[in-house]
Amino acid sequence: MPREGAGPDFIEALARGLEVITAFGSERPEMTLAEVATATGLARPTARRILLTLTELGYVRIGDRGFVLTPRVLDLGVAYVGSMGLWEVARPHLEALSARTHESCSIAQLDGSDIVYVARASVPKIVSLAVQIGTRFPALPTSLGKVALAALSPAELDRVLAEPTRSGLTPRWRPSIEERDAALREVRARGWALTDEQLTLGIRSVAAPLRDGSGRVIAAVNVNCHAAETSVEWLVEHHLPMLLATAGEISADFARREALPHVTLPAS
Repeated sequence: MPREGAGPDFIEALARGLEVITAFGSERPEMTLAEVATATGLARPTARRILLTLTELGYVRIGDRGFVLTPRVLDLGVAYVGSMGLWEVARPHLEALSARTHESCSIAQLDGSDIVYVARASVPKIVSLAVQIGTRFPALPTSLGKVALAALSPAELDRVLAEPTRSGLTPRWRPSIEERDAALREVRARGWALTDEQLTLGIRSVAAPLRDGSGRVIAAVNVNCHAAETSVEWLVEHHLPMLLATAGEISADFARREALPHVTLPAS
């Protein structure tokens, strides 16, 4: 099935290779050649060549009944996080916030109509949705997503939310445009966002923006808790002040890092 690109410089083979990698997931960690072809819409000979190429490069291995991704795929995501420098700056702050609240704390960025987790300090608790680096959720029903969406212009917001989610999840909260706009106005007015079981049952969180040196929102940081253990009142009165302080510290450190001169040394 031919892929449509943006112009003559579009590399269809690269696009197909990335589609094969992203076809794997928690529900299908191992797939046969036929399953990969079906999942991607590729012809079997094409899927086979891509899988064998990825195997030779170390991104895929042959498992008991088919093909399996290898940990080397993580290098692709780590390269992105490393290029941002965000994890390097945020880690001590995020870990300290998690230790003080005894809750999992995360950083996510907007990708289309979804958020993608790029950093996390977790505590061992049973929640209804597993989260790790690279996890993707619909943005609007999450506190992290509300913060990111509230920073967009009306035209950007409409364009972003017109894109279909790639998370595979159907959230509990699916507001009208009027409800959506009212919720985002509230986030902009108070400078933080709350979600109370809007994504799925049992998950409650509060989030604040992370900014670069120019004041632009580059990500969001949150405290996530189990709704049966933590009330909205405790989340807002106890965790939120610590979250806001942490967001300010990360933003300040990130701005200072950006301001440092960067010197590229010649290869020896």
